[in-house]
Amino acid sequence: MKIGCPKEIKNHEYRVGLTPESAAELVGHGHDVFIERGAGLGIGADDAAYEAAGAVMTDVDDVFARADIVVKVKEPQAVERKKLRAGQVLYTYLHLAPDPEQTRDLMASGATCIAYETVTGPDGGLPLLKPMSQVAGRMAVQAGAHALEKAQGGRGVLLGGVPGVLPGRVVIIGGGVVGRNAASMAVGLGADVTLLDRSNDVLEAVDRQFGGRVKTLYSSATNLTNAVCAADLVIGAVLIPGAAAPKLVSRALLSQMQPGAVVVDVAIDQGGCFETSRATTHADPIYTEEGVVHYCVANMPGGVARSSTYALNNATLPHLLRLADLGAAEAMRRDPHLCAGLNVAGGQITCAPVAQAQGMEAISLQEALQKLG
Repeated sequence: MKIGCPKEIKNHEYRVGLTPESAAELVGHGHDVFIERGAGLGIGADDAAYEAAGAVMTDVDDVFARADIVVKVKEPQAVERKKLRAGQVLYTYLHLAPDPEQTRDLMASGATCIAYETVTGPDGGLPLLKPMSQVAGRMAVQAGAHALEKAQGGRGVLLGGVPGVLPGRVVIIGGGVVGRNAASMAVGLGADVTLLDRSNDVLEAVDRQFGGRVKTLYSSATNLTNAVCAADLVIGAVLIPGAAAPKLVSRALLSQMQPGAVVVDVAIDQGGCFETSRATTHADPIYTEEGVVHYCVANMPGGVARSSTYALNNATLPHLLRLADLGAAEAMRRDPHLCAGLNVAGGQITCAPVAQAQGMEAISLQEALQKLG
Protein backbone atom coordinates (compact mmCIF):
# COMPACT_ATOMS: atom_id res chain seq x y z
CA MET A 1 0.00 0.00 0.00
CA LYS A 2 1.16 3.54 -0.76
CA ILE A 3 0.72 6.03 2.10
CA GLY A 4 0.97 9.76 1.43
CA CYS A 5 1.34 12.60 3.92
CA PRO A 6 1.18 16.21 2.67
CA LYS A 7 2.23 19.30 4.56
CA GLU A 8 -0.64 20.99 6.39
CA ILE A 9 -1.64 24.29 4.79
CA LYS A 10 -4.30 25.60 7.16
CA ASN A 11 -3.39 28.91 8.78
CA HIS A 12 -0.65 28.41 11.38
CA GLU A 13 -1.06 24.63 11.35
CA TYR A 14 2.29 23.08 12.20
CA ARG A 15 1.24 19.53 13.00
CA VAL A 16 1.87 16.69 10.54
CA GLY A 17 -0.06 13.50 9.87
CA LEU A 18 2.93 11.19 10.26
CA THR A 19 5.99 11.45 12.48
CA PRO A 20 9.24 9.84 11.28
CA GLU A 21 8.62 7.08 13.82
CA SER A 22 5.16 6.38 12.35
CA ALA A 23 6.62 6.38 8.85
CA ALA A 24 9.16 3.78 9.99
CA GLU A 25 6.37 1.57 11.36
CA LEU A 26 4.54 1.68 8.03
CA VAL A 27 7.71 0.93 6.09
CA GLY A 28 8.37 -1.97 8.47
CA HIS A 29 4.99 -3.40 7.47
CA GLY A 30 6.06 -3.35 3.83
CA HIS A 31 4.29 -0.16 2.74
CA ASP A 32 5.62 2.71 0.66
CA VAL A 33 5.49 6.10 2.39
CA PHE A 34 5.55 9.42 0.54
CA ILE A 35 6.00 12.64 2.52
CA GLU A 36 5.82 16.17 1.14
CA ARG A 37 9.13 17.96 1.54
CA GLY A 38 9.16 20.11 4.66
CA ALA A 39 5.99 18.54 6.08
CA GLY A 40 7.57 17.81 9.44
CA LEU A 41 9.51 21.01 10.02
CA GLY A 42 6.82 22.38 12.33
CA ILE A 43 7.52 19.58 14.82
CA GLY A 44 11.29 19.69 14.38
CA ALA A 45 11.43 16.69 12.00
CA ASP A 46 13.47 17.47 8.90
CA ASP A 47 13.36 15.59 5.61
CA ALA A 48 16.47 13.61 6.54
CA ALA A 49 14.63 12.12 9.53
CA TYR A 50 11.90 10.80 7.26
CA GLU A 51 14.39 9.49 4.72
CA ALA A 52 16.19 7.66 7.52
CA ALA A 53 12.85 6.06 8.36
CA GLY A 54 12.53 4.80 4.78
CA ALA A 55 10.09 7.40 3.43
CA VAL A 56 10.36 9.06 0.02
CA MET A 57 10.35 12.87 0.05
CA THR A 58 8.49 14.45 -2.85
CA ASP A 59 6.18 17.31 -3.81
CA VAL A 60 2.53 17.69 -2.83
CA ASP A 61 1.07 16.77 -6.23
CA ASP A 62 3.09 13.56 -6.27
CA VAL A 63 1.95 12.70 -2.74
CA PHE A 64 -1.71 12.92 -3.73
CA ALA A 65 -1.17 11.24 -7.09
CA ARG A 66 0.67 8.21 -5.71
CA ALA A 67 -1.08 7.64 -2.40
CA ASP A 68 -3.70 4.97 -1.82
CA ILE A 69 -4.21 6.47 1.65
CA VAL A 70 -3.74 10.19 2.35
CA VAL A 71 -2.98 10.90 6.01
CA LYS A 72 -3.49 14.41 7.36
CA VAL A 73 -4.31 16.26 10.55
CA LYS A 74 -6.84 18.95 9.58
CA GLU A 75 -9.67 18.83 7.09
CA PRO A 76 -8.47 19.13 3.48
CA GLN A 77 -8.60 22.68 2.20
CA ALA A 78 -10.31 23.44 -1.12
CA VAL A 79 -7.11 23.14 -3.15
CA GLU A 80 -6.38 19.77 -1.54
CA ARG A 81 -9.88 18.45 -2.10
CA LYS A 82 -9.40 18.93 -5.84
CA LYS A 83 -6.47 16.49 -5.68
CA LEU A 84 -8.50 13.62 -4.19
CA ARG A 85 -9.74 10.86 -6.47
CA ALA A 86 -12.24 8.01 -6.46
CA GLY A 87 -11.06 4.97 -4.54
CA GLN A 88 -8.51 6.93 -2.52
CA VAL A 89 -8.75 6.85 1.28
CA LEU A 90 -8.58 10.10 3.25
CA TYR A 91 -7.74 9.64 6.94
CA THR A 92 -7.88 12.86 8.98
CA TYR A 93 -10.06 15.14 11.09
CA LEU A 94 -13.01 16.32 8.99
CA HIS A 95 -15.62 18.03 11.24
CA LEU A 96 -18.14 17.99 8.39
CA ALA A 97 -21.37 18.90 10.21
CA PRO A 98 -20.94 22.71 9.97
CA ASP A 99 -19.08 22.57 6.62
CA PRO A 100 -21.39 21.78 3.67
CA GLU A 101 -18.86 23.01 1.11
CA GLN A 102 -16.26 20.50 2.24
CA THR A 103 -18.91 17.78 2.39
CA ARG A 104 -19.98 18.41 -1.20
CA ASP A 105 -16.38 18.39 -2.43
CA LEU A 106 -15.59 15.12 -0.66
CA MET A 107 -18.72 13.50 -2.03
CA ALA A 108 -17.81 14.67 -5.54
CA SER A 109 -14.27 13.31 -5.22
CA GLY A 110 -15.43 9.72 -4.77
CA ALA A 111 -12.84 9.26 -2.03
CA THR A 112 -13.41 7.13 1.06
CA CYS A 113 -13.21 9.61 3.93
CA ILE A 114 -12.55 8.45 7.49
CA ALA A 115 -12.82 11.10 10.21
CA TYR A 116 -10.67 10.75 13.30
CA GLU A 117 -13.33 12.46 15.42
CA THR A 118 -16.02 9.79 14.92
CA VAL A 119 -13.89 6.65 15.31
CA THR A 120 -15.14 5.01 18.50
CA GLY A 121 -13.54 2.91 21.22
CA PRO A 122 -14.71 -0.20 23.09
CA ASP A 123 -15.63 2.00 26.06
CA GLY A 124 -17.85 4.23 23.91
CA GLY A 125 -15.26 7.02 23.83
CA LEU A 126 -13.60 8.74 20.90
CA PRO A 127 -9.96 7.60 21.13
CA LEU A 128 -8.65 9.52 18.11
CA LEU A 129 -10.28 12.75 19.26
CA LYS A 130 -9.26 12.28 22.89
CA PRO A 131 -5.58 13.35 22.68
CA MET A 132 -6.44 16.58 20.88
CA SER A 133 -9.30 17.19 23.33
CA GLN A 134 -6.81 16.80 26.15
CA VAL A 135 -4.51 19.34 24.51
CA ALA A 136 -7.32 21.76 23.64
CA GLY A 137 -8.79 21.60 27.14
CA ARG A 138 -5.47 22.50 28.70
CA MET A 139 -4.74 25.18 26.12
CA ALA A 140 -8.18 26.72 26.62
CA VAL A 141 -7.21 27.88 30.10
CA GLN A 142 -3.85 29.22 28.91
CA ALA A 143 -5.53 31.08 26.05
CA GLY A 144 -8.30 32.37 28.28
CA ALA A 145 -5.87 33.57 30.92
CA HIS A 146 -3.95 35.53 28.29
CA ALA A 147 -7.12 37.00 26.78
CA LEU A 148 -8.17 38.20 30.23
CA GLU A 149 -5.18 40.54 30.30
CA LYS A 150 -6.17 44.17 29.87
CA ALA A 151 -3.89 44.62 26.84
CA GLN A 152 -5.91 41.91 25.07
CA GLY A 153 -9.23 43.58 25.85
CA GLY A 154 -9.97 41.46 28.91
CA ARG A 155 -11.04 42.42 32.42
CA GLY A 156 -7.48 42.47 33.74
CA VAL A 157 -8.08 39.50 36.04
CA LEU A 158 -5.36 37.08 37.19
CA LEU A 159 -6.96 33.64 37.36
CA GLY A 160 -5.00 32.56 40.43
CA GLY A 161 -5.48 35.82 42.29
CA VAL A 162 -2.95 36.91 44.89
CA PRO A 163 -3.11 37.06 48.70
CA GLY A 164 -5.92 39.42 49.61
CA VAL A 165 -7.47 39.33 46.11
CA LEU A 166 -10.04 36.76 44.98
CA PRO A 167 -9.07 34.39 42.15
CA GLY A 168 -10.74 34.57 38.75
CA ARG A 169 -13.96 32.65 38.19
CA VAL A 170 -13.79 29.98 35.49
CA VAL A 171 -16.96 28.31 34.21
CA ILE A 172 -16.63 25.18 32.08
CA ILE A 173 -19.64 23.95 30.09
CA GLY A 174 -19.28 20.21 29.57
CA GLY A 175 -17.57 17.55 31.66
CA GLY A 176 -16.03 15.40 28.93
CA VAL A 177 -12.36 15.11 28.05
CA VAL A 178 -12.02 18.79 27.15
CA GLY A 179 -13.87 19.96 30.23
CA ARG A 180 -11.93 17.84 32.69
CA ASN A 181 -8.59 18.82 31.23
CA ALA A 182 -9.59 22.47 31.34
CA ALA A 183 -10.64 22.02 34.95
CA SER A 184 -7.30 20.44 35.79
CA MET A 185 -5.39 23.42 34.41
CA ALA A 186 -7.69 25.99 35.98
CA VAL A 187 -7.46 24.33 39.39
CA GLY A 188 -3.68 24.19 39.00
CA LEU A 189 -3.61 27.95 38.47
CA GLY A 190 -5.65 28.48 41.61
CA ALA A 191 -8.84 29.68 39.91
CA ASP A 192 -12.36 29.40 41.29
CA VAL A 193 -13.74 26.67 38.99
CA THR A 194 -17.33 25.63 38.28
CA LEU A 195 -18.21 22.86 35.80
CA LEU A 196 -21.68 22.27 34.37
CA ASP A 197 -23.00 19.11 32.73
CA ARG A 198 -26.37 17.42 32.22
CA SER A 199 -25.15 14.00 33.37
CA ASN A 200 -25.23 13.31 37.09
CA ASP A 201 -22.73 10.50 36.57
CA VAL A 202 -20.30 12.96 34.98
CA LEU A 203 -20.79 15.46 37.79
CA GLU A 204 -20.12 12.76 40.39
CA ALA A 205 -16.98 11.66 38.53
CA VAL A 206 -15.69 15.24 38.36
CA ASP A 207 -16.36 15.71 42.06
CA ARG A 208 -14.40 12.53 42.85
CA GLN A 209 -11.55 13.43 40.50
CA PHE A 210 -10.98 16.86 41.98
CA GLY A 211 -11.90 16.17 45.58
CA GLY A 212 -14.33 19.06 45.75
CA ARG A 213 -11.89 21.62 44.30
CA VAL A 214 -14.22 21.97 41.29
CA LYS A 215 -17.79 23.06 41.98
CA THR A 216 -20.30 21.06 39.96
CA LEU A 217 -23.69 22.21 38.73
CA TYR A 218 -26.42 20.50 36.76
CA SER A 219 -26.66 22.41 33.48
CA SER A 220 -30.19 23.74 33.77
CA ALA A 221 -31.04 27.00 32.00
CA THR A 222 -31.07 28.88 35.30
CA ASN A 223 -27.78 27.47 36.55
CA LEU A 224 -26.10 28.11 33.21
CA THR A 225 -27.32 31.72 33.13
CA ASN A 226 -26.23 32.47 36.67
CA ALA A 227 -22.81 30.87 36.22
CA VAL A 228 -22.05 32.52 32.88
CA CYS A 229 -23.07 35.98 34.08
CA ALA A 230 -20.74 35.76 37.08
CA ALA A 231 -17.75 34.32 35.20
CA ASP A 232 -14.49 35.91 34.20
CA LEU A 233 -13.75 33.06 31.78
CA VAL A 234 -16.24 30.65 30.18
CA ILE A 235 -14.96 27.60 28.31
CA GLY A 236 -17.34 25.86 25.89
CA ALA A 237 -16.48 22.15 25.96
CA VAL A 238 -19.62 20.47 24.63
CA LEU A 239 -19.48 17.73 21.99
CA ILE A 240 -22.11 15.65 20.24
CA PRO A 241 -20.06 13.17 18.15
CA GLY A 242 -20.19 14.06 14.48
CA ALA A 243 -22.97 16.60 14.93
CA ALA A 244 -23.07 20.38 15.00
CA ALA A 245 -22.45 21.76 18.49
CA PRO A 246 -25.56 23.01 20.31
CA LYS A 247 -25.75 26.78 20.81
CA LEU A 248 -25.87 26.88 24.60
CA VAL A 249 -25.03 30.56 25.17
CA SER A 250 -27.20 33.00 23.23
CA ARG A 251 -26.20 36.50 22.24
CA ALA A 252 -28.74 37.79 24.76
CA LEU A 253 -27.09 35.84 27.57
CA LEU A 254 -23.63 36.84 26.41
CA SER A 255 -24.66 40.50 26.58
CA GLN A 256 -25.32 40.03 30.33
CA MET A 257 -21.74 38.92 31.01
CA GLN A 258 -19.25 41.22 32.68
CA PRO A 259 -17.49 43.60 30.26
CA GLY A 260 -14.08 42.20 29.38
CA ALA A 261 -15.01 38.64 30.33
CA VAL A 262 -13.63 35.96 27.99
CA VAL A 263 -15.18 32.97 26.22
CA VAL A 264 -13.08 30.19 24.71
CA ASP A 265 -15.09 28.00 22.32
CA VAL A 266 -13.36 24.65 22.03
CA ALA A 267 -16.38 23.35 20.09
CA ILE A 268 -15.72 25.75 17.21
CA ASP A 269 -14.66 22.89 14.89
CA GLN A 270 -18.25 21.67 15.11
CA GLY A 271 -19.74 25.15 14.70
CA GLY A 272 -19.29 26.41 18.25
CA CYS A 273 -21.55 26.45 21.31
CA PHE A 274 -21.81 30.25 21.66
CA GLU A 275 -24.23 31.99 19.31
CA THR A 276 -21.61 34.70 18.67
CA SER A 277 -18.76 32.31 17.85
CA ARG A 278 -16.96 32.35 14.51
CA ALA A 279 -13.78 30.51 13.68
CA THR A 280 -10.50 32.40 14.14
CA THR A 281 -6.85 31.54 13.54
CA HIS A 282 -3.64 31.58 15.52
CA ALA A 283 -2.67 34.63 13.45
CA ASP A 284 -5.72 36.59 14.63
CA PRO A 285 -7.22 34.59 17.50
CA ILE A 286 -9.58 36.97 19.31
CA TYR A 287 -12.40 39.40 18.65
CA THR A 288 -14.97 41.15 20.82
CA GLU A 289 -18.77 40.84 20.66
CA GLU A 290 -21.17 42.38 23.20
CA GLY A 291 -18.16 43.54 25.22
CA VAL A 292 -16.93 39.93 25.64
CA VAL A 293 -13.60 38.73 24.28
CA HIS A 294 -13.92 35.61 22.10
CA TYR A 295 -11.13 33.09 21.47
CA CYS A 296 -12.35 30.68 18.76
CA VAL A 297 -9.26 29.22 17.11
CA ALA A 298 -10.34 26.19 15.09
CA ASN A 299 -7.02 24.33 15.37
CA MET A 300 -5.92 25.12 18.90
CA PRO A 301 -3.59 22.10 19.29
CA GLY A 302 -1.63 23.31 16.26
CA GLY A 303 -0.14 25.92 18.56
CA VAL A 304 1.77 23.18 20.41
CA ALA A 305 2.46 21.18 17.29
CA ARG A 306 5.16 18.84 18.53
CA SER A 307 3.29 17.65 21.62
CA SER A 308 0.05 17.42 19.64
CA THR A 309 1.50 15.50 16.69
CA TYR A 310 3.09 12.82 18.82
CA ALA A 311 -0.05 12.46 20.96
CA LEU A 312 -2.17 12.20 17.82
CA ASN A 313 0.08 9.65 16.11
CA ASN A 314 -0.01 7.46 19.20
CA ALA A 315 -3.77 7.19 18.68
CA THR A 316 -4.07 7.15 14.88
CA LEU A 317 -1.21 4.83 13.90
CA PRO A 318 -2.75 1.47 14.99
CA HIS A 319 -5.83 2.06 12.84
CA LEU A 320 -3.69 3.31 9.95
CA LEU A 321 -1.63 0.12 10.05
CA ARG A 322 -4.82 -1.94 9.80
CA LEU A 323 -6.10 0.18 6.92
CA ALA A 324 -2.80 -0.29 5.08
CA ASP A 325 -2.35 -3.98 5.90
CA LEU A 326 -5.92 -5.09 5.16
CA GLY A 327 -7.31 -2.43 2.84
CA ALA A 328 -9.99 0.03 3.97
CA ALA A 329 -13.06 -2.13 3.34
CA GLU A 330 -11.72 -5.23 5.08
CA ALA A 331 -10.25 -3.23 7.99
CA MET A 332 -13.63 -1.60 8.64
CA ARG A 333 -15.51 -4.90 8.30
CA ARG A 334 -13.31 -6.37 10.99
CA ASP A 335 -13.42 -3.34 13.25
CA PRO A 336 -16.80 -1.64 13.83
CA HIS A 337 -15.09 1.09 15.85
CA LEU A 338 -12.96 2.08 12.87
CA CYS A 339 -16.02 1.78 10.63
CA ALA A 340 -17.76 4.39 12.80
CA GLY A 341 -15.18 6.85 11.46
CA LEU A 342 -16.46 6.51 7.90
CA ASN A 343 -18.14 9.79 6.96
CA VAL A 344 -18.20 9.75 3.15
CA ALA A 345 -17.99 6.82 0.73
CA GLY A 346 -18.97 6.26 -2.86
CA GLY A 347 -20.11 9.85 -3.21
CA GLN A 348 -22.57 9.64 -0.31
CA ILE A 349 -22.65 10.62 3.37
CA THR A 350 -22.37 7.68 5.76
CA CYS A 351 -22.45 9.59 9.07
CA ALA A 352 -26.04 10.24 10.19
CA PRO A 353 -25.29 13.31 12.38
CA VAL A 354 -23.49 14.98 9.46
CA ALA A 355 -26.40 14.27 7.13
CA GLN A 356 -28.91 15.56 9.66
CA ALA A 357 -26.94 18.78 10.20
CA GLN A 358 -26.96 19.44 6.47
CA GLY A 359 -30.50 18.30 5.65
CA MET A 360 -29.28 15.35 3.60
CA GLU A 361 -29.75 11.59 3.62
CA ALA A 362 -27.10 9.18 4.85
CA ILE A 363 -26.61 5.65 3.66
CA SER A 364 -25.91 2.94 6.22
CA LEU A 365 -22.37 1.83 6.97
CA GLN A 366 -23.31 -1.61 5.66
CA GLU A 367 -24.35 -0.12 2.32
CA ALA A 368 -21.15 1.88 2.24
CA LEU A 369 -18.98 -1.18 2.81
CA GLN A 370 -20.78 -2.98 0.00
CA LYS A 371 -19.95 -0.07 -2.30
CA LEU A 372 -16.30 -0.32 -1.30
CA GLY A 373 -16.20 -3.98 -2.34
